[in-house]
Amino acid sequence: MNTSLSSVFLFLTIFTSLQFPSILSRKLTPSSYSTSIFDVSASTNQALDALSIKPKPLQNHSHLPNSPFSLPLYPRLALHNPSYKDYNTLVRARLTRDAARVQFLNRNLERSLNGGTHFGESINESLIGDSITAPVVSGQSKGSGAEYLAQIGVGQPVKLFYLVPDTGSDVTWLQCQPCASENTCYKQFDPIFDPKSSSSYSPLSCNSQQCKLLDKANCNSDTCIYQVHYGDGSFTTGELATETLSFGNSNSIPNLPIGCGHDNEGLFAGGAGLIGLGGGAISLSSQLKASSFSYCLVNLDSDSSSTLEFNSNMPSDSLTSPLVKNDRFHSYRYVKVVGISVGGKTLPISPTRFEIDESGLGGIIVDSGTIISRLPSDVYESLREAFVKLTSSLSPAPGISVFDTCYNFSGQSNVEVPTIAFVLSEGTSLRLPARNYLIMLDTAGTYCLAFIKTKSSLSIIGSFQQQGIRVSYDLTNSLVGFSTNKC
Repeated sequence: MNTSLSSVFLFLTIFTSLQFPSILSRKLTPSSYSTSIFDVSASTNQALDALSIKPKPLQNHSHLPNSPFSLPLYPRLALHNPSYKDYNTLVRARLTRDAARVQFLNRNLERSLNGGTHFGESINESLIGDSITAPVVSGQSKGSGAEYLAQIGVGQPVKLFYLVPDTGSDVTWLQCQPCASENTCYKQFDPIFDPKSSSSYSPLSCNSQQCKLLDKANCNSDTCIYQVHYGDGSFTTGELATETLSFGNSNSIPNLPIGCGHDNEGLFAGGAGLIGLGGGAISLSSQLKASSFSYCLVNLDSDSSSTLEFNSNMPSDSLTSPLVKNDRFHSYRYVKVVGISVGGKTLPISPTRFEIDESGLGGIIVDSGTIISRLPSDVYESLREAFVKLTSSLSPAPGISVFDTCYNFSGQSNVEVPTIAFVLSEGTSLRLPARNYLIMLDTAGTYCLAFIKTKSSLSIIGSFQQQGIRVSYDLTNSLVGFSTNKC
């Protein structure tokens, strides 16, 4: 009897291990996790519901825990919904902002590699608590160039503003009164900050250490003047100052450098400014001397929120890969990626395809501002070919806009599609849920493969691919972590 029972248990163990491989095993093999089920109905319904989202009023997030420094992070529609005529119009607006963002990233890198950029050491010696966190909101509702916005407190007494968290730039700034002229401040959701109303606001001199950390600085009556130009023609300029910034209801940090913009033009409309989270010495993460920061981006079509956090622990189930530095350009945060797999099979590209060369070109960054991931033409064509080969049973649709691989999912509730994954160091793979690589383009049921080929050497993992994934930067150990369903 005991022998018989042992045989049964052995059979069940083997059967279970074959049919339900452990979700904790992240090693990708040719036969595991090769396909994903895409919930067409859920995706379509959420997209259509996005048109009727009612923007949230400005809130004081005093309910946030006092332990970590945390900021609420929202998708754009959650704060501002300009009543798009239809979903097609909403998508076009996003793609326009997305193109401008990628143009900025490429031009900024090109300008830096051509010389003239100075990077110094972080000079803020302030000690901060064990963890800092701020809520993150999507930027669409604010009219800014980015799709997510974080709420942060500025000055004393504290006033709340929605700023765009930007992992691709360093200067933290917000619009300030007085505007240089009638048309030099764009319309934003919050009242424009008046530095005269804050007792903790203090302009910096031209000889200050913070001023010397700027990429481009001028001087006006011994006041440091910052300038940041973005690739789409947008720009901000004003005085550099120190100010107190508040995170949730937990901590306020004094004497942090912040740009007070009196002349701001471009795609920022809506958000009060930007939170610089790049790798430069003037960025907020550098000035806080943070050991880490992380964020999780909720679905673009959602009205929910997540958090932007500083000095919080990386989730224990995170997949990690080295955080790579570009010695020629410190602002962008690169991650080590050695390949991409489709349907469980690694694409035939070199493991060094995403490395940075001696001139500072190449590499792949995780960017909070770009929506759709960009891949070099040869990599994209390889991915597209493999995906199309494995989706021959699906109904094709004509390409739309920048997307050339599209399908007609009208009338379908679920479809099975090949899984796409980024292969990280040591063979672990970040498997994307199907909703993170199939984007709805219209109400007729057209979905397209959400990757765009680029002539640039810079590859980008965009926010659409990051939805629902907590991205953690361990700055002490130079690691990037990815943990799914951690918003």
